[in-house]
Amino acid sequence: MRIFIGIDLDPEVRARIERFLEGVEGFASEARWVRPEALHITLKFIGEQPPERVEAITERLRRVEGSAFEIRAGGYGFFPTAKAPRVFWIGIHAGPQLAELAESIDIATAELGIPREDRPYSPHLTLARAGAGRRSGSPKGRKGDGSNATFAVLEKRLAMADLDFGKMMAQEFILYQSHLSPKGSKYTKLQRFVLNRN
Repeated sequence: MRIFIGIDLDPEVRARIERFLEGVEGFASEARWVRPEALHITLKFIGEQPPERVEAITERLRRVEGSAFEIRAGGYGFFPTAKAPRVFWIGIHAGPQLAELAESIDIATAELGIPREDRPYSPHLTLARAGAGRRSGSPKGRKGDGSNATFAVLEKRLAMADLDFGKMMAQEFILYQSHLSPKGSKYTKLQRFVLNRN
């Protein structure tokens, strides 16, 4: 089972992003755009695990503590750089609770032998990827990254734009299963973990 942990978007925030996507997809028609219903804030990508390990991970995640907190979606950028863009994303802004939750999950899963993250947590929503390749969402530069015209028109259209998709309360995090297919990934919610309202 290919699994990861994330936060789902509120319907209102998702609807605003969907309207935005309808307006801009044509400016980068060669890119692979994410379906709005698949958008989520990733906290930890785990990858392939046998079912019994998924059960152990679920049990360990039940002990992760955290409080509900506010998230705002807005702003945008390109990974690894605007000059050699491979990924178009919008920003996720929150207080320290979001990074603390990601860290707690990282520590919890490390207790089960899952490798810790090797770079600081950088929350964002990937909206589009240039070119082929499943794992192209990395913010790191790669050998062969060069000038890429896929997002050139989009970048010009968005220059000076102040994108704001609204606020939401993160009240839970979710263990997802990812199903890969030629039409893109589909996600199933395996388990929800409620955040306290202190």
